Amino acid sequence: MKVLLTGASGFIGKNLSEYLIDRYVLCTPTRAELDLLDTESVDAYLRQHQFDVIIHSAGKPGHRNAIDPTGIFYADTRMYFNLVRNRDYFGKLLITGSGGIYDFHKYHKKMKETEWRDNIPSDEHGFFRYVTAHHMESVDRVTDLRLFGVFGKYEDYAIRFISNAICKTLHDLPITIRQDRFFDYLYIDDLIQIINFFITHDARYHEYNITPDQSVSLKWLAELIMSISGKRLPVLIASEGLGLEYSGDNSRLREEMPGVIFTPFEISICDLYDWYRKNIGNINKSLLTIDK
Repeated sequence: MKVLLTGASGFIGKNLSEYLIDRYVLCTPTRAELDLLDTESVDAYLRQHQFDVIIHSAGKPGHRNAIDPTGIFYADTRMYFNLVRNRDYFGKLLITGSGGIYDFHKYHKKMKETEWRDNIPSDEHGFFRYVTAHHMESVDRVTDLRLFGVFGKYEDYAIRFISNAICKTLHDLPITIRQDRFFDYLYIDDLIQIINFFITHDARYHEYNITPDQSVSLKWLAELIMSISGKRLPVLIASEGLGLEYSGDNSRLREEMPGVIFTPFEISICDLYDWYRKNIGNINKSLLTIDK
């Protein structure tokens, strides 16, 4: 099978590339080779190469470390339509989506896939997801794989909680939490197995929450990381109480993949801790001293 992966230089893209490269004919073009914002560039590239599967994980960064977090709606919406308008030249399009599609003002535990229709997100990223979800309902062979929290090697340890906490313990710094919350954190290795399933199987729905069975709290994760580190460093929580839970119902995923197995946190975080320990020379300690 011939697979196009967009966003191959990002956290999820790097991990996907390592897994897919030996299993498929994988193309990971640079921006010079494929400018997703340029309609003519996308048209020419897809008509020339023609793929069985496109995995779209590219997007304009809007996180706390983004150099320019503006213009997300325009950029990401244009990338989506530039790809989907060429569906005569690919078999299926898998999108690494986001729980941000559910208006954060109306979050509740275990959001169901269809609840995005109930409210319009006020932020650019969520609105982009909302608009494109409406379009996906009218086209075939486009599947939105909604992610809530993914962790693993290559993520931005300066701002991503699990990697940040691991790197802090490696440098004998306290783990810091603004406010305890429950999250649906998915190990990158598990995500890769799920995406590989959708590469080789036709999806029955347009949208899936790609979440584990159980949500976990930041405080619990911090204590687990501290236990794995073997150190006794403080875990500092700035605000009392619990913030909004960020989780999605995974019944559809379970229906589609009844045999899916999620790696226990005790194993996944231990593996990630070992990876950072081996790469400690690449960790910039100064990025850990300022909480973003």
